[in-house]
Amino acid sequence: MTPADLLLTPKGVRFMGRLIPCSIGKGGIRTDKLEGDGATPVGSHQITGMLYRPDRMTAPQAWAHPIRPGDLWSDDVADLNYNHLVRAPYRYSHERMRRADPLYDLVLLTDWNWPDAVSGRGSAIFLHQWRRPGYPTEGCIAFSRSNLRWIAERLQPGARLIVRSR
Repeated sequence: MTPADLLLTPKGVRFMGRLIPCSIGKGGIRTDKLEGDGATPVGSHQITGMLYRPDRMTAPQAWAHPIRPGDLWSDDVADLNYNHLVRAPYRYSHERMRRADPLYDLVLLTDWNWPDAVSGRGSAIFLHQWRRPGYPTEGCIAFSRSNLRWIAERLQPGARLIVRSR
């Protein structure tokens, strides 16, 4: 582990010498993550990308990609593109990346069950904005907008999110 990695602790995420409050999945932390269980998976998850809403903020870093109208994330276990970014119109179950609320204005992507997704193992573990402090996610890790932006501005490609069993 390096100071450039994000370490989930019982009190928040440790990153670059700071302890940053966060929310985790409503299903807790699990070693046996499954689609729809609401759990945050144990493991060392590489940060593989950064997405942002260009109509709501500037790019936190040069390697960030804009979220476009029609960007979706497939969460359908029967889809060959399960756990991948896809484009509308899309016939399989999916999540809109360009949401009306601010939760996905800035998204850090991880390699959880990606790029070679195993059907049913769980899709998309993102780092994104929380609804409010302490409000659980569907398995992602969520932060205040200002803390997420602070992390994104300092994050290097290839950094890891480390989640240990509690």
